[in-house]
Amino acid sequence: MTDKGLSMLEEAFSSDLCYLMAMSHIVLANNQVTSRFIEKNYDMPVNAWSTLYAVSYFPGILARDVQILFPRPQNSISRAIKLLEDRCLIKREVDNNDTRAKQLFPTAEGNALLLEIENKVVRRQEEVFGALTDLERQTFLSLCRKIIDSGALNSSSALDVF
Repeated sequence: MTDKGLSMLEEAFSSDLCYLMAMSHIVLANNQVTSRFIEKNYDMPVNAWSTLYAVSYFPGILARDVQILFPRPQNSISRAIKLLEDRCLIKREVDNNDTRAKQLFPTAEGNALLLEIENKVVRRQEEVFGALTDLERQTFLSLCRKIIDSGALNSSSALDVF
């Protein structure tokens, strides 16, 4: 990174918005790299990969519940589901308890593709978190969970939304 870039980041991370700026920088920079990789190699948006992840790890999940893991607009998740279905990577089945609900299940092809992608993304995770010790990684995860568990991410009285 250039001296100018480092200086800009230092100023942003020293501002009144330092925590949100740092979190945004990490998330957006990683998404940029990951999105390019998924789109180039698998011809799908990154939200399709994350939806496949949710369906594979939580077989029977409902479309609306994908947002629990990956807070994205419902229409983005619906498009991802359609793409994954069209490629025979997931299938929908009627919920026995609620015939209006459609549960999502991975196909064998979907599980195989997810495994292939995961093997590469695990290496990406090591790149990103390689600067941290094991203890720092655990602390980072613990702090992330604390923020997530607070419920403050999905609504805001300060911004008067939701």
